[in-house]
Amino acid sequence: MANAEECREALEQLSRNMAKSTGDVRKASSLDRSLSCRITDLDLTFTGQLRDGRIQDVVAAPGPPAGKSEIRLAMSSDDLVALVDGRLAFASAWASGRVRLEAGIRDLLRLRSLL
Repeated sequence: MANAEECREALEQLSRNMAKSTGDVRKASSLDRSLSCRITDLDLTFTGQLRDGRIQDVVAAPGPPAGKSEIRLAMSSDDLVALVDGRLAFASAWASGRVRLEAGIRDLLRLRSLL
């Protein structure tokens, strides 16, 4: 099981990866939306803002998210690290229920190029 610091680093790496992206991926990551990532096995939620192609203002808090973010992810700590490292494909993780993603239909359509 990954720890909270490893999860924070994975989110920071994801943010760096998005900032370096081009084309459709860059366009999808340029949304301005609130974001939460619930780490189920650590009972921890990271919240922040997806803005200018990066995840900004990341804050960690114990328990479920205090409010409802526009884009909501939930997964285990190991799955987060594996997704960012490229060892786990988002589509198969989502299809198998290992990763949950909730967002409005317009955001889901835009985010599909990231997935």
